[in-house]
Formats: sequence, structure tokens, C-alpha cells
Amino acid sequence: MKRVNFLFPEIYSFENLLIASRKARMGKRTQNNVSHFEFNLEPELIQLHRELRTKTYQPGSYKEFYISVPKKRMISAAPYRDRVVHHALCNIIEPIFDKTFVYDNYANRKQKGTHKAILRYQLFAKKYQYVLKCDIKKYFPSIDHDILRHLIRRKIKCRDTLWLIDVILENSNPQETVIDYFTGDDLFTPLERRKGLPIGNLTSQFFANIYLNKLDHYIFEILKQRAYVRYVDDFVVFGNCKEELWKLFADVGKYLETLRVRLHQKKSMVYPVNRGVIFLGHKIFPEFRLLKTQNIILFRKRLKKMKKEYLDGTISRETITASIQGWIAHASFSNTYRLRKKLFSEFVLS
Repeated sequence: MKRVNFLFPEIYSFENLLIASRKARMGKRTQNNVSHFEFNLEPELIQLHRELRTKTYQPGSYKEFYISVPKKRMISAAPYRDRVVHHALCNIIEPIFDKTFVYDNYANRKQKGTHKAILRYQLFAKKYQYVLKCDIKKYFPSIDHDILRHLIRRKIKCRDTLWLIDVILENSNPQETVIDYFTGDDLFTPLERRKGLPIGNLTSQFFANIYLNKLDHYIFEILKQRAYVRYVDDFVVFGNCKEELWKLFADVGKYLETLRVRLHQKKSMVYPVNRGVIFLGHKIFPEFRLLKTQNIILFRKRLKKMKKEYLDGTISRETITASIQGWIAHASFSNTYRLRKKLFSEFVLS
């Protein structure tokens, strides 16, 4: 595999940092840290340029908070100037790795995304009787740093770029502890190996894609499966024989152990496609899509809460509108016209 060199000057160039700052600020201009950085944009970018060029750059501390939907997870927010650096790095190295990704990898890539993944799912669901749906157990907390570094170094030769990647990895905050033993481990191996990527980072999303790229190629090139869709750690494989799909499940599980991650035994299952399968927030049938029931319940609760906060004067009509429009963009991808009409007929601000 050809390795790429001399990337670092492109990463810390003022032009690339300026593009990175524009990407990082999208949808966040009203935040105090963003507006402060933007107000002093030129000196801030010059300072970042100097720190990267001289390799004196040091990331700041993460702010941590928890979300409970769809499950409880810790989200880690890097300081804004670090997010600019993350964008600057990905601007340059993402196109290099993207060329190695398979077509049906849909996470965090241009011209891809959840909607494209769901449409691809439906295309396969019309051709096959069954689908194996897989989920990797505690994926982001389980990503092994040494393995990730090795995968990155197979493509990147530039030492300075590798320095920046290592700085980002080494300064990531501790994640949920995952104790899993693999072939060759001793009693202390799971505690000694550094693992875990902070959920919420652009670089984490990108590195997570690199980490499972070998799995994609294994499924396509070794297992010879073509009806396959992956979005981060959620992936599906289609077939007409349940027994063959269960054998595939065992083969994939064994292969993933070489990456020191494991399939979630309770969340991985073979389903008939005509019964509808929940994937990426929607219940998908071959001919139509429904919104996940939990999503509807949670949004109804959110509407009630926002109405109360509006009447109490603690939330603006504009904030409510923005929240509703975001949910509509997600919900309208499924067959939800009557549902949306009913929900919003009940939601009236006095």
C-alpha cells in the first residue's frame, strides 16, 4: 500500500486553518467560545499556525456531559480551537483514506449519510429474504489506540502529521472502562492497553471509520458478500439463507477479535426483511419506512416540555421552531405525514 508523505505544511497552512474554522463554526456561531474566537479570528489562526508549525500545539481539556437518548452515553466536547485543528487535519487526510473505503460505508463521508444508507438497505431488502443486523459492543470505548495507529500508519508516512494524530489521541479523555480478554492476553492486558475515543469529536468519527475499514474489505473480499451496509458500528448483511447468515455472524465475530472489539450478542440478530427491522432510527420495510416508536414518544415529551418552558418564559419561539424543524427533517424521511399532522395539531402555543 502506497504511503503518503509531506502533508503537514498543508495541514497548518493559514488557508486550510481558515477553511477549518468556517467548518467548525457551522451552526454554532452564537456560542460564546465560538464568537470570541471569530472576533479574534486572524490572531487566533496565526497562533494555531505557529503552534502547529513548531509542534508546540497542545490540546485543551474536554468538557463532559451525558445524553440518555437513544442510550446513556458520555459526550466529550473539545475546546473550540481544538475543533478547528481537528477539521484542519481531516481536510487533508480524509480524502486520502476515503479512496480506500468501500462504497457501502456511509458514515461521515461526502455524498453518504443515514438517508443514503437507509435507501441502500431498502434496495437490498427487495432482493433478499433475510438480514443479519450487527452491533459492536461499546464500540467507541473499545477502540484500541495501538491498532488504530498501525492502521493509520499503513497509509500516512508523514512524521509530523503522525505526531499531530498522536497528540490528539494521547490527550483524549478517559472513556468508559471496557474489560475484554482476547487471545494472548494476560490478566493485566485489558488495563494496560490504551483504548477509547471521545464521542463528539470529528476526529473520533473519522478514526472510527478507519478502524472498521478492514472489516468492510474482509466482508467484501474474503466472505464475498455484496449486500452489505455499514454506518459507524451498525452494519447489516443480506441473504436468502438464515443458516448462512448465522455462519457469517460467527466469521465476522472472529475477525473483529483481531481488532480487539466484539459483536453485541443480544443486539445482533437475523430477521426476515418483510417484518421490518429497526436501523438508523427507522423501522425499515422493503417498500416503506416508519419512525422508531421510541423516537415518537420522546419527541412528544419534548413538545410538552418546550410548551411549558415557553409559557414560563424560559424558551423562545425561535428556539422551539429550530428544534421542531430538526425533528421534522429526520421524521419526514419515513412515512409520517399523518403522525406529524396529529402531533402538531395537539401542540398549540397560546
